[in-house]
Amino acid sequence: MNQFSDYKIEITPIVKEEGGGFLATFPDLPGCMADGETMEQALMEAKNAFNCWMEACLEWNKNIPTPGTSGTSGRFVTRVPKSLHARLTARAKQEGVSLNTFVVAKLAEGVGI
Repeated sequence: MNQFSDYKIEITPIVKEEGGGFLATFPDLPGCMADGETMEQALMEAKNAFNCWMEACLEWNKNIPTPGTSGTSGRFVTRVPKSLHARLTARAKQEGVSLNTFVVAKLAEGVGI
């Protein structure tokens, strides 16, 4: 059976308006996700969700995706105007998070995650 450590986990912040905390998802395992108040708690809950997801697949004779087959790397590069970059950096600093974390949260919010 595949191991928890074989699969990529993405942990993203949940906006305060939706309860806050962090969401952990497995890009290769549709619907397998967990959340927690801290990144560490989200990761611990993700391990439990992974085990339940795998058990359900075995019980229902479903195919288990091979690790790394989701087709996306989770990385992309984009250029923005200097003024937007400055505003994003300032907002991230106000929130007390990295620019990357802030932008990921806003993108997730924008697409309804």
